[in-house]
Amino acid sequence: MGKAIFLDRDGVLNPNVYNSETGEYESPHHPAEFALYTFVEKSLQMLKGAGYIVVLVSNQPSHAKGKASIENLLAINNMLKDWSDEHGTLIDKFCYCFHHPKGIVPEYTKVCECRKPGTLFLEQAKEQFNLDPAQCWFIGDRDTDIECGHKFGCKTVKVSAVFTLYDAAKMILEATK
Repeated sequence: MGKAIFLDRDGVLNPNVYNSETGEYESPHHPAEFALYTFVEKSLQMLKGAGYIVVLVSNQPSHAKGKASIENLLAINNMLKDWSDEHGTLIDKFCYCFHHPKGIVPEYTKVCECRKPGTLFLEQAKEQFNLDPAQCWFIGDRDTDIECGHKFGCKTVKVSAVFTLYDAAKMILEATK
């Protein structure tokens, strides 16, 4: 059976963006706001080099909440996929949940199985790539990411401004030697 790294996107691969309307840092709402951290390429190369499948699992409720158009969110997602492809397919699968239980856009407002901490996307990747959850890791910056990983049965790493994806990648590789 295979092994995978499940990654959250915002706060892990790219910085959150200050939203002056809410006074909070949130996911990018426009393609011009999206930029990867400088260490992402090297981090993913290290993990892929160690034989991990890399699966992005991201909640993207901004459209459901009326903060961004679905077209802008899809454009950001396409930017990341294009970047991954240009660098040797550093991300093998992209999973986005656009729902939110308290949204204002009716077709995106619902309780769903794909929104973390739900494990639907991890279960789908398990089937697609024949993964062993015990050999998998979830790297995220929120408690819902960690809860999702635990529910799936994999190890987890919480990143922050001082413990980045690069640090997590080094730690995982050291722990699995």
